[in-house]
Amino acid sequence: MTSPDLPAYDLLHFGVSTIGASGGLLLDPQIHAIWHGAAVCGRAFTVTAGAADNLAVQVAVAEAPVGSVIVVRATEPPERGYWGELLTTQAIAGGILGVVIDGNCRDVDALTNLGFPVFATGVSARAARRAEGGSVGGDVMVGGVEISPRDIIVGDSDGVVVVKEQDIEIVIRDSSVRAAAEAQWLEALEDGATTIELLGLDPSSVEHRGDKQ
Repeated sequence: MTSPDLPAYDLLHFGVSTIGASGGLLLDPQIHAIWHGAAVCGRAFTVTAGAADNLAVQVAVAEAPVGSVIVVRATEPPERGYWGELLTTQAIAGGILGVVIDGNCRDVDALTNLGFPVFATGVSARAARRAEGGSVGGDVMVGGVEISPRDIIVGDSDGVVVVKEQDIEIVIRDSSVRAAAEAQWLEALEDGATTIELLGLDPSSVEHRGDKQ
């Protein structure tokens, strides 16, 4: 899923690993796709959840513009399911593309069946309250990266990366260069080259003990 207002060249084409090596900011690997094949690219709509409470997340889903990726700090405590089937159904109806949570989600089978991209630190069946606290908007620290509203979020099976709005053209340029180089490397490897040769590595510090494996 990709936001329609992003540059014509789809960032998902590059993938999180390439973007992360080309100026993107990688989130902590604990934040990962909850179901295999989940992928998303869109602008961040930021949320800080209240303690064991997801009222602010409910507000965010109601207010986020079409094409948003909801980004949630939910670390106090993380051992709650801050996102589930009800919010997912509403998010899909509202044109929200996905969610990234520094915290847990629940209803994984439903999220998978609905095909809604969710990236979280884990799963907890224990529901969050919906009573008070939290905030919507502003900078949030998620996965060790400070994320601002409208930063670009890209997620796939390798994790999640953030591209600052002011850096997008540079990241696209550098990702294009890296992707082209990797395509050439893959072709050379298929023809029998080694990564040591292609990457100019110096193996002299690697100790050989007895017979080579």
